[in-house]
Amino acid sequence: MKLSLTSTLLGSAALALVATQAMAEQRTLKYYADFDPAPLAAFEAVIADFEAANPDIDVVLQNFDHEGYKTSIRNFLTADSPDLANWYAGNRMAPFVNSGQFQDVSDVWADNNLGETLASAKGSMTIDGKQWGIPYTYYQWGIYYNKNVYKQVGVEVPTTWAQFIDNCAKFKEAGIDCLTTGTKALWPGAGIFDYMNLRTNGYDFHMELTAGKVAWTDDRVKNTFAEWAKLVEPGYLTANHAALEWQDAATLLVQGKAANYVMGNFAVAVFKDGGMTNDTLGFMTFPEITPGIPRGEEAPTDTVHITAGAKNVPDAKKFLAYLAQADVQTKVNEALGQLPINNQAKVGDDPFLQAGFEMLSTADGGIAQFFDRDAPAEMAKIGMEGFQEFMVKPENVDKILERLEKARGRIYK
Repeated sequence: MKLSLTSTLLGSAALALVATQAMAEQRTLKYYADFDPAPLAAFEAVIADFEAANPDIDVVLQNFDHEGYKTSIRNFLTADSPDLANWYAGNRMAPFVNSGQFQDVSDVWADNNLGETLASAKGSMTIDGKQWGIPYTYYQWGIYYNKNVYKQVGVEVPTTWAQFIDNCAKFKEAGIDCLTTGTKALWPGAGIFDYMNLRTNGYDFHMELTAGKVAWTDDRVKNTFAEWAKLVEPGYLTANHAALEWQDAATLLVQGKAANYVMGNFAVAVFKDGGMTNDTLGFMTFPEITPGIPRGEEAPTDTVHITAGAKNVPDAKKFLAYLAQADVQTKVNEALGQLPINNQAKVGDDPFLQAGFEMLSTADGGIAQFFDRDAPAEMAKIGMEGFQEFMVKPENVDKILERLEKARGRIYK
């Protein structure tokens, strides 16, 4: 069709006007994050999909390195807030909630039925009965074990602590460490403590302890260490663990010199690099200690929050609702090699991811974040030093707990 010059000019003017209006209607969502390269690529894809579904919203992502982010967040939340910010669940988010720097997003949870689909993480996202962000990924901790060693000694996979300790006696008779760990870097010992306390006293007590609300000299804490001593005092633990890195202990499991290892799912790659396969590597839920306590689990959870200084709250809530969707969490966790929180999401064929998804999705006690996330950094360091000392010198337990209690009195003021 031939157009006249006048028509063409009018048409161009109209298009320019539409374009100008579209630009005027374009809204920006400012997002600060701390992704490693692989998660960054996964989230860039999520953002691209979100923008395609919401062409009037432009998400501007600024990525920081991990350590820089930990320092920067305390500054940008007060001086130059983005609309969205990455952080962590549980006690780790409490300081920002209590100081009014994260917004209540309970309406996002209610409007999208997230209390059902994100049920496993709701407790760790809730303070004062309100939800303060959206969890999008986590990974399980538990006990990885050598199936061949179990067959060699002739024991079954235990479901109770008593059965686990009975097995330990048989492993020791065979010259095999019942439980291995490498605490040179301290943190692997915290994984053992967290599970000992979760199974002895439950998730709520564990959260109160790491939040500084319970004395370390409380009888319930002593009960946890008494159960732990059943493993340490008879020598069922790798003797020189304080000199080992966590990968060194993984080698002991691979070589059949140890039977069990309390560890996070990221260790599977190390076990398999050492030669283990799905036929020789097993995973079990940490056994029950106190009967009847709701089953809490350990799964460090990454989250996104709306800051108190956010300038575009409606679109920030729209992004959080999008991130909580089952299909979105499936896609992002396929890229991360981790677990979606949404219980309607899908996981791949990896048996360890499937076992973790089932274990975490059915946890009725709550999801702990790991000791060095649930406790303040200074308390975490002193606590982990105490855990390592206990596993070397269990006779020092009273001195260790008194030292931790003094630290609690000073740190949680």
